[in-house]
Amino acid sequence: MKCPFCQHDDTQVLDTRVSEEGDAMRRRRRCASCDKRFTTYERVELTMPTVVKKNGSRTEFVPAKLRASLMLALRKRPVSAEAIDTAVATIEENLRTSGRREVDSGYVGELVMQELKRLDKIAYIRFASVYKNFEDLAEFQEAIAEVGQPRK
Repeated sequence: MKCPFCQHDDTQVLDTRVSEEGDAMRRRRRCASCDKRFTTYERVELTMPTVVKKNGSRTEFVPAKLRASLMLALRKRPVSAEAIDTAVATIEENLRTSGRREVDSGYVGELVMQELKRLDKIAYIRFASVYKNFEDLAEFQEAIAEVGQPRK
C-alpha cells in the first residue's frame, strides 16, 4: 500500500479492527519513510456477472430489466410488491454467488422461471410461453401439466 503523503511503497499495519458497521476491515498504517499514519478500509466487492445473450453479445446485468420482466408476467396477478422484491433479490443473490464472471441469458431466464413458478403459476406460464417460444397448444399443455404436478 502506497503512503498517501509521500507515495512510498513501504507501509506497516499497526492495528486491524472490524469497522463499526461490521462490513469492513479498518487498518491503521504507518509509512516507513515519512512516519505519517493513515487509515485504510477493506470491503468485500461482489460484482454481478456479465450476461451473454443468445446472439453472443455481452451486457451488464440490469436489475431494472429483471424487475420489468417479472412485472410483465405478473401483471394483474395477486402478488405483492414485497414478494416481487424478494424474487428479484433471490435471483440477484444466485447470480452474485454463482462465482461466474459470465452467465448465459438462458441461465437468468431459468432463475426467473423458478421464482415465477413459486410465486404464481399463471405468471409462470405467461413467461414460459414467451421465453421458450411456444409454437403450439401441446407446448402450453406440457407447461401446464408441469406446474400442476405436486412438488417432490
